[in-house]
Parts: sequence; C-alpha cells; structure tokens
Amino acid sequence: MIPWKVLETIDTPAGALQLRQRNPGEYLITIAGRVLMTSSERSSEEAVAALACEHVADRKNPHILIGGLGMGYTTRAALDGLPRAARITVAELTREVDTWCRGPLAVLTRGAVLDKRVKVVIDDVARVIERARPGMYDAIILDLYEGPHAAQRRLNDPFYGRMALERTHRALAPGGVLAIWSEEANAVFKKRMLDAGFDTRIRHPGGSRAYVVYVGERVEGDAHWISMRRRENRERDAAKERGAAAPHPEKDAATPTTPPARAGRQPRTGRPVRFGRAERSAPPAAAAAPARRR
Repeated sequence: MIPWKVLETIDTPAGALQLRQRNPGEYLITIAGRVLMTSSERSSEEAVAALACEHVADRKNPHILIGGLGMGYTTRAALDGLPRAARITVAELTREVDTWCRGPLAVLTRGAVLDKRVKVVIDDVARVIERARPGMYDAIILDLYEGPHAAQRRLNDPFYGRMALERTHRALAPGGVLAIWSEEANAVFKKRMLDAGFDTRIRHPGGSRAYVVYVGERVEGDAHWISMRRRENRERDAAKERGAAAPHPEKDAATPTTPPARAGRQPRTGRPVRFGRAERSAPPAAAAAPARRR
C-alpha cells in the first residue's frame, strides 16, 4: 500500500495539524495523530449544507454563514444549492486550512473557496455570530469537529449553549435556518433549540455514517413564548449556581415544552479543534495511529 506523505505540518495548541497525501486526489488531515477528515468521505458535509440551503434557495440573494472550512466540501455543496446572487461567509480558525483549500485541495471542490461568492474569514464562528447584525444571515451552518451531543451538558458552550443559540437566532433573518451536524440525536439539545425559538427537526440523511443534522427554522411569531422560556432557563441556571432547587420544565407538566400552535401551522413533534469538522469514518489503515472519536 502506498504510504501517506506529509505535505505540511502546523503547530497548534491542540497538537500538530498535518495535511497528508497518498495518491492523486487522496488527502487526509490529522490533528495530534487523530484523523479529522479525508477526501474520500464527504456525504455528511454535503448533507448539512443541502438541508440548510433548500430552505433559502428561493431567496433573491441569500447570505449564508458556515462554521468550519475543512476540505471545502460544505462550501462546495452550498454553492451548488444556492443562486448565483448568493453570498457565503466561511469562518475558519486556522489560516493554513484556507491556504490548503486554495492550493492542493482546490481540485477536490472545483475551487470552492476561489468562487467570488465566497469569503473566508479567519476567526471563531462563535465570535462571528456574536458580532453579526440582527437578521444578517439567511442560514447558519455549524459543521464543526464536535457536535452538540456531548456539548449539550455545557449550558454555556460557545456554539451549542443557551446563550449561543439565542445569539444565533438573533443573527438569522425571519424564516432563516440553523443547520448543525451532530454525532447522534439528543433530545435535550433539541429541546434547547426549541426553547431558543427554533422550529426544530432532526434529520437522518443516511449514507455510510451514523450522524444526524438538526434543522431549526427561526420562529417568526410567538415572541412572548420565546421570551418566557428564555427567562425560565436563565432563572433555573442561576438557581443551580446558588445550589437551590429550581423548577425543571421537562418535568413540570404545567410548563409548556413546545410553542403554541401558530396560525396555519401545527407544532412539530418528534423523537427527541475547530479546523472544520472531523471525518467520522474509520481512519485509513496507513494513517499514523489516529484516535477514534468514540
């Protein structure tokens, strides 16, 4: 078997970030020996972009924010699903990843980041969302290394915490959509999205990997209900910090857990590092002892 060749190594706080190549058009990105992504598996990147873009493709000039560049597959899928007048902003923490996507990796995505509709900013997507004007984006796609499944335990997580979701809701235009890749479905996180004002569904795009995509549409009405639920959550969090007991809406039958029905619509029900997102498949045999995600 042809061994992997290291094309470049970048020192990062999380360890050595490497771009490797084995055959023409076959690439691998690792961090501290762990596989982040490979060029051979891109179905989840394409799925999360497609599920977001289908909600806004009919808008005249939609503006999309993508968190995580990776190898550029999410950006390519968004370009393919949006009109020519669309704008795509990609937030990527590591400048070298952008350089790779403009160089050796460009062939994988037909030069996605070179498209005039795309702007790459070297920044944390959480900060980009925090600085956004109200209603700035028509869709926000979070395609990061860690999804919300484990992070749902962290109430103040910068991407998936309650305040983070409220900031994301504010950054979206009316009817805008938030799409999040996740390792698996999590009922607690879905409820957190509902509480933040997102009409949320969990989608299972299929393919060879076990992953899900949360698709949350910004609720245009029910402002009073959203404000009430957010206030309850903050009061409960403050009570926990004080060590006092607090009412829990999931266990309190008197507290609504889904927004009231809106005119013409029924409430939906259903089952409950940041260098772009990680490859979820088993690493190639030739990779240097990458650690499994789980």
